[in-house]
Amino acid sequence: MTSPQPPALLLVGHGTRDDAGAEAFRTFVDGLRGRLPGVPVGGGFIELSPPPLADAVAELVAAGARRFAAVPLVLVSAGHAKGDIPAALVREKERHQGTAFSYGRPLGPHPALLTVLERRLDEVLDPADRAETTVLLVGRGSTDPDANAEVLKVARLLWEGRGLAGVEAAFVSLADPDVPAGLERCRRLGAGRIVVLPYFLFTGILPDRVDQQAAEWAAAHPEVEVRRAGVMGATEELAELVLERYREALAGDLRMNCDTCVYRVAMPGFEDKVGAEQRPHHHPDDPGHSHGHGHQHGHSHAH
Repeated sequence: MTSPQPPALLLVGHGTRDDAGAEAFRTFVDGLRGRLPGVPVGGGFIELSPPPLADAVAELVAAGARRFAAVPLVLVSAGHAKGDIPAALVREKERHQGTAFSYGRPLGPHPALLTVLERRLDEVLDPADRAETTVLLVGRGSTDPDANAEVLKVARLLWEGRGLAGVEAAFVSLADPDVPAGLERCRRLGAGRIVVLPYFLFTGILPDRVDQQAAEWAAAHPEVEVRRAGVMGATEELAELVLERYREALAGDLRMNCDTCVYRVAMPGFEDKVGAEQRPHHHPDDPGHSHGHGHQHGHSHAH
């Protein structure tokens, strides 16, 4: 008697209009195949880029998969991780009767990613110069204050024990401070050298915007040396972390932090979100999408 097939590893990305960023995701998914013997691996996006999540799931189902452990390939637990992706998984479960989905947690903060960030820093800075260097860690930005706070936590963890003059945080969209304001803060704190370090997995429109804004600010402030580091990329550490999140999802070991979630706690300015039903926004890449079915997001915010 043959043993049942282990649950498939399903990576879920948000999507990007940047072709290179989408290709980096697809290449990363391809590289994970074979790392878990006997485990089917697939990946798709909830919008903007091919393949759409629906196609990735359909392909795995056609190959015999019935159980899935979905890992969101995102760094912070913002709206996509809390609402859109879980809702999309519910659609796939309804579309493919007899399937079951376990949902993993986002990737960061994690020591492995701090190791990669430090490596990107060392690519543009001699470690001997750290004491005279301030790092500006730039995240995507979110309307979710808890997600933004996670980026500041990463900044603090990166500062600890690495001999840097300081690590500040900024955002490229949706949250303050923006990149120019973050650089100005570093300058006013006395920084003569700043490394702009993007907190992004892959290349894309937003990391390019970070680079452009940093270059423009540097040109206007020649008295400050500004260096620009690269995105984290498809490293060995990232691959191992995804496999760790896969195993956690199967074990039900999610350890989500709900203490400062706007869907559970009345945060100033976000009181109307407490107990709000999560509905996915329109995903034009999903031909079977229709509006009308809500879904409470991944870590039980039903009231």
